[in-house]
Amino acid sequence: MKILRHAHELDRGSRKVSLAIGVFDGVHLGHQQVIRQAVADARQHEGLAVIVTFDAHPNTVVAPQHLPPLLQTIPQKLRAIAALDADATLLLHFDEALSKQPAEEFIRQLAHDLVRVASLCVGSDFIFGHQRGGNVALLKKLGVELSFAVHGLGSVALNGETVSSTRIRESVRGGDFNAAGQMLGRPYALAGEIVHGDARGRELGFPTANLPVAGLVLPPHGVYAAHATVAGRIHRAAVNIGLRPTLGSPAPRLLVEAHLLDFSGDLYGQEMELTFVEKLRDEQRFASLDELRQQISRDVVRAREVFARL
Repeated sequence: MKILRHAHELDRGSRKVSLAIGVFDGVHLGHQQVIRQAVADARQHEGLAVIVTFDAHPNTVVAPQHLPPLLQTIPQKLRAIAALDADATLLLHFDEALSKQPAEEFIRQLAHDLVRVASLCVGSDFIFGHQRGGNVALLKKLGVELSFAVHGLGSVALNGETVSSTRIRESVRGGDFNAAGQMLGRPYALAGEIVHGDARGRELGFPTANLPVAGLVLPPHGVYAAHATVAGRIHRAAVNIGLRPTLGSPAPRLLVEAHLLDFSGDLYGQEMELTFVEKLRDEQRFASLDELRQQISRDVVRAREVFARL
């Protein structure tokens, strides 16, 4: 799948283009329905399926006080879209200028740049453009004028409730990975680029790969058995999420630290994706570093037992 930053970068030849537009945080079952419709339309027209999304949540600009924690990093989102057989993703930079673009102008510009738009697919409650001025009714009006079909697809329900990014966030916060995975259509995973930490794990005898997690929704604090995927390889890991209360930092930061079992090497700068298998215990404060070291040893043993049962 090609990643585009501007619509004119698409090498479409004489082919028509079918679009799906949305924020698509999580690329959950509802989002997948919208994207699959665009892919089906593209195949019907022997054209290209192009997914239009953004490099930041719109609330980053228009309502930062209501910015939700995200379910995915951008690389995760792009991989999930690619898995649905899209031909390209147009990843637009969401800034103040884009936030102020009227909805009708946004669609007309896309249609102009892509030349031959066959269809446009969105969720039935899709709202977009300056001051949320665009909706499915506007898209259908423009579709008649500009000769493209519009699909405003209804929400997907699971166990009698609508699948939404909000519900998935609630499931992740509650540690219900099974429910989150059902709504995502794949296991929930936390990802990021491995960064340097303060080496306290190494000092304790358990070196860790540390993930920056600002802006992402997180599971409850605690220790987990998890699979860690780095450079296409899957490693078993014991993962700590929390504030490390035993270390007594005057300004504790929320950290995600993964100790990869039976691994040694330099992973800095590489992406790591964590898929949680089982929670081992809650976060707790210990009386000394020696007690913490002993507990981490027990955590590793328990993690191995969890993996042995898989």
